[in-house]
Amino acid sequence: MSKRFFELASAAGSAGVIGIVFVALAPAMAQTPAAKLANETTANKTWTPPRTPDGHPDLGGVYTNASAIPLERPKDLGAKEFFTKQEAEAYAAKAKVRQEVVAPGTYGDVHYNMSQFGLDRGQGEFPATLRTSLIVGPEGRVPPLLPAAKARMDARAAAAKGHEFDGPENRSLAERCIMWPNEGPPMLPESYNSNLQIVQSPGYVAVMQEMIHDVRIIPTDGRPHLPPEVHQLMGDPRGHWEGDTLVVDTTNFTDRTAFRGSSENLHVVERFTRTDPNTITYQFTVSDPSTWEKSWSGEILMTKIDGPIFEYACTEGNYGLRNNLSGARAAEKNTQKQ
Repeated sequence: MSKRFFELASAAGSAGVIGIVFVALAPAMAQTPAAKLANETTANKTWTPPRTPDGHPDLGGVYTNASAIPLERPKDLGAKEFFTKQEAEAYAAKAKVRQEVVAPGTYGDVHYNMSQFGLDRGQGEFPATLRTSLIVGPEGRVPPLLPAAKARMDARAAAAKGHEFDGPENRSLAERCIMWPNEGPPMLPESYNSNLQIVQSPGYVAVMQEMIHDVRIIPTDGRPHLPPEVHQLMGDPRGHWEGDTLVVDTTNFTDRTAFRGSSENLHVVERFTRTDPNTITYQFTVSDPSTWEKSWSGEILMTKIDGPIFEYACTEGNYGLRNNLSGARAAEKNTQKQ
């Protein structure tokens, strides 16, 4: 499992997790001087990707999109989109100090041996980047929800209150082993099993993710999107090539997808560009006029790794869901007796 790269960056909303992320980032920065990054950038401009028999760039292979970069930029960094090497090391040192102050019962106080579960960041390597957040641009954060979107989420929460354990349909898609939010699109780093495989054939590109083992089938033959009344959890993707970049346009989401509070009007555009033998630059733009006043974009480096993708089983041994529901039924019986 030493080739597996896992990261909690996508959930980096708290100072503690952000601190962990940047402490993990510091060694990578130390190994990647700015001069090396500049040289690699220059080399990538002249690199020509291999081609499939139908003439398109060959994106095929097994990759990890694990990242030591938080999705959203820490607020204290303002509009700073990139670190220098020295700034990265200094920020990591500050984060380490924050980590050392832990309250009883917190993550830092438990002292799990994370290497036993493949979650130790020392077991993996991350792409060399000095970005301060996966979201690009001066804000580096997801735009605030529109008032109507917040009202929609509040109404949904109010309707669910008191019914959280009525049945499996009341639990989240992830808890029911149907879909994890980070599977996308957009495809974001998972908490673990952040690995995927890309397979190409004439007219199609398939992306299989290790987490839940879902496969995205992306037609590239020019067919139109599904009718607007047809909705799917991962949306309806349509791909086309712009030079050496695969562009994937996805619409027709369901309201159950609800990516960061989005509606059925969610629209995601992804760009896959193989920039060297071991790297795909993955860029995405998310928009939903019912949720945010403007679109927002991000960039993740996908690194080629040794395969294969391992078998993933979520429903087997999923005792948590069964125990929660049976516990709710027991509580109801106890209340009736009283």
